[in-house]
Amino acid sequence: MPLSKLDELESRSIFIVREAYQQFRKIALLWSIGKDSTALLWICRKAFFGPLPFNVVHIDTGYKFPQMYEFRDEYAVKWDLDLIVGKNTEALEAGMGPEASASKLDCCTALKTEALKQTIGREGFDALLLGIRRDEHGIRAKERVVSPRDRQFKWDYQNQPAELWDHYKNSYAEGTHARVHPMLHWTELDIWTYTRRERIPVSPLYFARDGKRYRSIGCHTCCQPVDSTASNVDEIIEELATTTEAERAGRAQDKESIYTMQKLRAMGYM
Repeated sequence: MPLSKLDELESRSIFIVREAYQQFRKIALLWSIGKDSTALLWICRKAFFGPLPFNVVHIDTGYKFPQMYEFRDEYAVKWDLDLIVGKNTEALEAGMGPEASASKLDCCTALKTEALKQTIGREGFDALLLGIRRDEHGIRAKERVVSPRDRQFKWDYQNQPAELWDHYKNSYAEGTHARVHPMLHWTELDIWTYTRRERIPVSPLYFARDGKRYRSIGCHTCCQPVDSTASNVDEIIEELATTTEAERAGRAQDKESIYTMQKLRAMGYM
């Protein structure tokens, strides 16, 4: 009996997760608490039949929605996660934030990228699993499944290894850090269809309230809800079949521009 599309997507992602765990010395999963990284976390749990054999990392800027913290803490316990929360405490204590910085680029660099670098350095991770997708943003479409970063965690998007016939390069020079993207081949609609099939819990922020809902969640200072009446997963799937609005339309546009996003990712952004 042929596999369904969702079965094929899941199978490929599980293969990538298991290969990464086998090949890299110390790996962790980056959990943003959003729908994509939560779906990846679910897939990882299926790949290892329950408890994860590696850490789950959440980079906390201090500006996430309260509902995201509640969701994180609830499911970290329910799923018995070995959770590490990374923060750039020094920057936060110095007053860094959306209102204090000259641009979203400065704020994201300090509270996300630098916090991630500090966490990787402290914990000694040589690879991270991330739930990004090619269809989410034009710059993310340039990524490889296994994407090397240099000693400063910078991404050279103009010099990436070829990936032919699902052969992924996983051997790099000493000190190289790798980002592994097991869900690059998924779409937003795939995520929600899989979420429905698997009954994966997601943040209530994704469901409409008073005619608005969030399609992409992160720091509350950078996210705006979109017009929507979709109050459950079925209705979200129906909405996605007809909408022409970009998934990240509710994100701060000075951060979402092609130039800024490329610069952020080149510097080590998620």
